[in-house]
Amino acid sequence: MYHYQKSLPYKIFTILNYVLLTVTAFLCILPLIHILAVSFSGSAAATANLVGLWPVDFTLDAYEKTIGNENFLRSLWNSFFRVVLGTAISMGLMLCAAYPLSKSDQVFRGRKIYMWFFVFTMLFHGGLVPTYMVVTKLGLTDTIWALVLPSAVSSFNLILLVNFFRTSVPKSLEEAALMDGANHFTIFLRIYLPISVPAIATISLFTMVFHWNSWFDGMIYMSDVKHYPLSTFLQTIIVQQDFTKMSVDAETLKNLSERTVKSAQIFIAALPMLIVYPFVQKFFVKGIVLGAEKE
Repeated sequence: MYHYQKSLPYKIFTILNYVLLTVTAFLCILPLIHILAVSFSGSAAATANLVGLWPVDFTLDAYEKTIGNENFLRSLWNSFFRVVLGTAISMGLMLCAAYPLSKSDQVFRGRKIYMWFFVFTMLFHGGLVPTYMVVTKLGLTDTIWALVLPSAVSSFNLILLVNFFRTSVPKSLEEAALMDGANHFTIFLRIYLPISVPAIATISLFTMVFHWNSWFDGMIYMSDVKHYPLSTFLQTIIVQQDFTKMSVDAETLKNLSERTVKSAQIFIAALPMLIVYPFVQKFFVKGIVLGAEKE
């Protein structure tokens, strides 16, 4: 049996590639490890910048005070609710729009007009003030709908889904289903959705991360801190941490500082996405090349 011998330049490129990717991975994860170490460190060491990648004067006081903060827990629940509701609405709308837009011009007349309508929104935006006026006039301020409806459809993600439907779903399956009497609703549910699981998982991950990290819309649409999502709440406390609202005794204050509390809150905010990613990673590897495979 013939064994292919890899050339020396190829081996060198492979080694350099692995080294570069390893260094890049460490550069991405080291800041998070540092924040975790600071959150577990004592006040004096954190304030004096003595903490590296390992906690100094290990303590859990920052996490105890963070978890005991009623506003933090409420904003955490608001973010969870926003991610679930926002992702469900966004994926429902984009999937329903991507299916007809993936058809040919003979099947769906006027398809190009609708497609250019979405492309136009990628190039030109209505602006912050008109968007705020629309949200206000509809009475959506201080409600969860102000956070999920204005950004419900991402034109970029929609185009990815359309491209995946057009290039990766075998047309023969759809033609066979039509000959057997299936309607478009049945074809969409029974053929397109099961085949498109990698694409759906990838776009869902993009949407979840967007909703979880978005803070500016919560700042302008919410007037009460009780309605803040977690990212908005963290933005306000990172700008200015107020310890007067936290019941801290003198003994605990020795191990508690502005920096340790902020680090604990930032790490807790990043933890849900870190937990979710491994479960969708196997789909992400396939979905990252949306539409790259031809029939």
